[in-house]
Amino acid sequence: MTLSLFFLVFCLAQVNREAADGPGNLGAEQNPLSIPVADHGAWATAMNNLGIMPVGISGQQLVSESLCIPRFDPGLGLIAPINPMMGGISLVPPPPIPPDVPVIKEIIHCKSCTLFPQNPNLPPPSTRERPPGCKTVFVGGLPENATEDIIREVFDQCGEIIAIRKSKKNFCHIRFSEEFMIDKAIYLSGYRMRIGSSTDKKDSGRIHVDFAQARDDLYEWECKQRLLAREERHRRKIHEDRLRPPSPPPIVHYSEHEAALLAEKLKEDNKFSEATAVLFTWIDRGEVNRRTANHFYSMIQSANSHVRRLMSEKALHEEEMERAKEIFKNALMAILTQFEQITAIFTAATRQKAWDHFSKAQRKNIDIWRKQCEELRNAHSEEIMGIRREEEMEMSDDDSDDIPNKRMRTEENGLMNRYASLREENDSLRWQLDAYRNEVELLKKEQSRAGRPDDDHAHTLPHTHAHSAEAQIQLLQQSMHNMQQELLSLQEKLSSKETELEQAREEHHYLELECYIQCFFFLFSSFLSTGIISTFLHVHPFGANLEYLWSYIQRLDSKVSAGELERLMVRLPSMFRQELSGVGATLEKRWKFCGFDSLSSA
Repeated sequence: MTLSLFFLVFCLAQVNREAADGPGNLGAEQNPLSIPVADHGAWATAMNNLGIMPVGISGQQLVSESLCIPRFDPGLGLIAPINPMMGGISLVPPPPIPPDVPVIKEIIHCKSCTLFPQNPNLPPPSTRERPPGCKTVFVGGLPENATEDIIREVFDQCGEIIAIRKSKKNFCHIRFSEEFMIDKAIYLSGYRMRIGSSTDKKDSGRIHVDFAQARDDLYEWECKQRLLAREERHRRKIHEDRLRPPSPPPIVHYSEHEAALLAEKLKEDNKFSEATAVLFTWIDRGEVNRRTANHFYSMIQSANSHVRRLMSEKALHEEEMERAKEIFKNALMAILTQFEQITAIFTAATRQKAWDHFSKAQRKNIDIWRKQCEELRNAHSEEIMGIRREEEMEMSDDDSDDIPNKRMRTEENGLMNRYASLREENDSLRWQLDAYRNEVELLKKEQSRAGRPDDDHAHTLPHTHAHSAEAQIQLLQQSMHNMQQELLSLQEKLSSKETELEQAREEHHYLELECYIQCFFFLFSSFLSTGIISTFLHVHPFGANLEYLWSYIQRLDSKVSAGELERLMVRLPSMFRQELSGVGATLEKRWKFCGFDSLSSA
């Protein structure tokens, strides 16, 4: 402990001696400067150089903690090396220093000169805006006797120097190899340089370091930016090439062999898309001619045969979608029912005969739960109402008269498709039945030939052949019987579908007749109301407002509204005209009859 205090007093005396010989004795400001030991600034500087928290003799803190952390690079050479084993030094990175707190800079000793920091209470030196890619600094305020070697010695600690361009007017430009070295050089701005231990004015000066704009720095920065832009374009191109879908396989040229293979592919469902692409390419290339027309016609016919399959698949998907919608709606309705049950429980619990038995905290919780349940129930019911509204919006008001017709048309189309499919099945079964009959007749003929009274032939005919023929005949008869039953059932279904089709056609005819009658009555009522309005307005040559006209029409037809009446007159601008009459508060809109104006003008 005594050794540390002795070392502290020694460093303090050294600081006092250097301050006495410092820049205060230079030039015209040569005043004797003596700093007493009790000066708090000297104590703070000495203890900060040793890495100890600056405190006074009584134990109070002299400088804030943020000021005790040196911001200059240790490689520039401090007044005393910092020992990591000393108290107050930590390997943890220092916290960020606020910008408004002054920074305590250190005295920098070089071989040929010494750099003294400026007063920490003074504002920091100003700098210009940093140019892009700046590697060059401007150094002004150099001593008159400063040489290039001295400048290099001072700034060589900031980084590798490429070039120094010194002027005769006490300034120079220094170009470094990297951009980050500029920040270290800017740190030296505001220091006072003193060459050796001389007190001559020509051997001292306050240096000012600032960013400089050099053509070489700008050219290198632009080259670097172009290189980065090329790399970015190359990276983007590689990314786009990676995401680009692969090219389609080449289409083979037409030949009879390829056409036969394509015809087989068109019959298969899993290869249909690939085959249609090849067929489209061949037709687009102009491969169709008189010689190949029959081949292409058969392939087009094969492609057309998939239409029915696609329509059936579409119908299946639509049925699945409707089924899923119905399941979803039923699930929502079940959830809403459970919400209603829970709400009923809360309602029963809030009645007085049960409510009085709960404590105040229990009542509060029950009330909160009831409000949350009601909010969720209302949101759920709004969701269900939204689904219903979407279903109702599919049928607009303009097409409400055509909905029965569309429904009947769809039902009729479905019945026609079923009727056609049943007819095809009936024809195929009939053809199979004919084929079975022909096979039975052939087998009977063979059996009759085999059973002739020819001894030689009878001895040569084996018994096994006769038994197998009889078994085949029985199987064929059984299959014929089954086919006949299926044919009868299909005929019954066909007849029932035909009756349903006839009934649907009759209903469709009745609905069309009703639509025609409704349209006729609508047109008749519109013509009738137009004539009544025209007569009423013709009697009132100065016009009449809409309320007056509607009150008159309502006596004849109470179902007519004022909006419908106004829309009707707006649709007929050649017969009715709307004008403004009156002044100020008596201003109102009047409708006038103008049907005869065109005749009078003619």
